[in-house]
Amino acid sequence: MKMGIVIGTVVATHKDFRLVGYKLLIVQEVNANRDIVGDHEVAIDTLNAGIGEVVLLCSGSSARLLTGNVDLPIDLAVIGIIDTIDTK
Repeated sequence: MKMGIVIGTVVATHKDFRLVGYKLLIVQEVNANRDIVGDHEVAIDTLNAGIGEVVLLCSGSSARLLTGNVDLPIDLAVIGIIDTIDTK
């Protein structure tokens, strides 16, 4: 799992039919200090996260399993909205 910050949304009127009804978010990987450490990626939103929120991300086949549809063509999913990060 990774942490990321939501920086935007993606609207695609023409897409794979299996993605219809899913919200797509642009996220950037962050570290525990909320410093950006990775490139931006598109993730499927399972929790209605908003721009500026720090989220927990799941990738690979685990992201597909989360939706209950293993045929869904995704590689990254938002699986949690982070309230606090404590590194003590």
